Amino acid sequence: MNLEALAQELLAPLGYELLELQMNNAQRTMVLVFRIDRLDEQPISIEDLEMVSKTLSLELDQLDQFKNPYRLETESPGPNRPLTRIRHFERMLGLKAKVRSTVKNFTGVIESIEDPKITFVLETKEVITLELGQFTAELAEFPSSHR
Repeated sequence: MNLEALAQELLAPLGYELLELQMNNAQRTMVLVFRIDRLDEQPISIEDLEMVSKTLSLELDQLDQFKNPYRLETESPGPNRPLTRIRHFERMLGLKAKVRSTVKNFTGVIESIEDPKITFVLETKEVITLELGQFTAELAEFPSSHR
C-alpha cells in the first residue's frame, strides 16, 4: 500500500493536500507524520488537523496494514515547508529555500518561476536554474505573513 497516494486520495476531496509523509520509529513505535496544507491556501487550523487525523486514522484502522502499534500525527507546513509543486514556489517567491540536487546543494532566494524551471539566486550572486522534479526543496525562512 502506498500511504502517500492513499492520503492524497482521501484528503483532496476534503480540500487538503499532503505535502510530506514521514515514517519514524520512536522507542519501537512507528510514528506516521502527515504534513498537510489547505488547497485554498488558507492557514491550517487545529480543526483542520483534527479532521485530517480522524479521516486518516479511520482509513488506516480499516485497512489494518500495520502489525505493530503506530502513532499518527498531523502537522501544518511549518517553517521547513516542503516545496514540491510550481504553485508552492509561486507562493514563496522572494524567500530563501534549501535545495538539494545531484548538481549542488545550496540555499538561495526563489527568484523566478517559468514552469517547469525555478531560478534561485545565492548569496554569492550565483544564479542556478533547475527543473522541478530534479531537486528537493524546503523553505529556509518563514514568511512574515501567511502566503
